[in-house]
Formats: sequence, C-alpha cells, structure tokens
Amino acid sequence: MIRQPAVAGRFYPADPRELEKSVRACLAAGKPAADSSAANSPMPQETDARIIACLVPHAGYVYSGAVAGAVFARLPIPPHKMPRRAIILGPRHRPPGAELAIQSDGAWQTPLGLAPIDAPLARALMAACPLLQDDEVAHRREHSIEVEVPFLQALANGFTFVPIAIGTLNYDKLIALGDALAKVISAKQGEEILLVASSDLNHHEPDDVTRAKDRFAIDQMLALDPRGLYDAVRREGITMCGVGPAVAALAAARKLGAARAELVRYATSADAFPADAVRERESVVGYAGMIFS
Repeated sequence: MIRQPAVAGRFYPADPRELEKSVRACLAAGKPAADSSAANSPMPQETDARIIACLVPHAGYVYSGAVAGAVFARLPIPPHKMPRRAIILGPRHRPPGAELAIQSDGAWQTPLGLAPIDAPLARALMAACPLLQDDEVAHRREHSIEVEVPFLQALANGFTFVPIAIGTLNYDKLIALGDALAKVISAKQGEEILLVASSDLNHHEPDDVTRAKDRFAIDQMLALDPRGLYDAVRREGITMCGVGPAVAALAAARKLGAARAELVRYATSADAFPADAVRERESVVGYAGMIFS
C-alpha cells in the first residue's frame, strides 16, 4: 500500500524542488541562534557518542522547521554515518485507529519520492510488542510522522522506516513499547537504527507561560527520566501532544545505554514572527529539538 501525503502543501511545500529547498534551508537555519535568550538554546557540543534517539517537533516548517533542522543536521556526526533505517514515533492527533498503530509494509509517498516501509523491522517490532497493531487507518491523515520523512529522505540514501502512531497515554503500555523498541534495536548489531520521537510541547498559551511550562518537560528529558516526564506533563498541565512517543523513546534509549541528553534548540511559534509582533506571543506552541546518546 502506498500512503499518500496528508499535509503536503500545508505543513511543507508540495512541489519537490520547493520542498528540497525548504528542507535544506531548515537544516542550515538550525544553527544556534545568535540571541540565545530568544531561543533558550544552549550551544551544541560536538560529541563522538552514538546518537540513539532524538526528539523533533512536527509543526509546519515555517514554525518549527529550524528546530527540527537543528537536530537532523547533527545526526551524521563523524565518525558516524547517517542511519538509513529509522523508527518514527508520533502522536495520533485524530481519533480513528489503534492505540499503538504500526504500518508493516508498503511505502509513504512524499514530494521527494517514495519512502519504503522497513518490513523486516516492522515484523520484528510486532513480534516483540504484541500491543502493536497493523493499522494504516491511524496513519492516513496524521501529520506528526509525515513531516519528519522529507528530512530523512534528504539526508539518507536508501532510507527506510517504520511508522508508529501512538494514541494512548497508558504509562505501562508506553514502557512496554519502549522495552520492545530497545530489544529490537539492540538485536540489529552492526546496523544503526535511529529512533525518532515526534512531538510539539505546550500549546496555545502566552509565550512566557509556554516557555516556563516547557522547561519542566525539557528538564525531565535532559535527566533521561520517562516517568518524570510523564508526571511533570500531568502535574504542570503541559499540553505536550507527543508525550507518549517521548516516554517510549526515553525508555528505549535508557535500555540502549543512553547516558547523555542534549537540548539542541528550543523555540516557540512566536519566534517565526518579528520581535514586536505582540499578538503572536499571546498564544504559542513550544518546540524542542533534543538528542539522546
């Protein structure tokens, strides 16, 4: 089955040349902001550690593309090459579909071409986690995974992936998925598999409120603490749409030996507008780009 793009022309350009240009611009724009106070972003530190997982936002490229680009631009750190296989976890924003929905065969169409599903990897994941259900309906209109695919297509020749749409906030199920991810990824010795968690952070509150709330979530992810993140989101009322993918990815990363987390870049949707655009700071969405190694 070929999944057709659901948000091409809205979240990112539908024209292949314009999309490639946009992706390259996002990768280039992902350098640290000159005014770190505006982006609350530390200077990235070079490391030769293997990158196990990452967190990237999934809004329209004009809003969150530079944050996602900052992470994706960091992935092929020498001496490591860009992994050609990936597992992308995204929240299921729309109602239809299974709680943990995987697609195990076929391909996803983007303006940059076909991105094949990694069928052997999908089958291994389903065997390791019986909670996963093969369900293309859950993916059909969902954007959270789709917007990450063009970045990986542009960076990795022969890129294949497995999409998993998460529609549950049951902590035990999320940890079970994380354990299965770690089991399958660790079994593929000698072949790198990148784990990508797709999530925006707090939604539709003033810029200063969102930045303060997001800090609670970011601190727990920097501590590599899936339970801490889960509890902080609930306690602080953080409307982080991808808390499920982030919890599962953190659980997997820890089992895979992650010892370090890095906030590569942070921004809110207000940063896409001039500094004097006061109205745009009244209701924003937060975006964090993070690496776990």
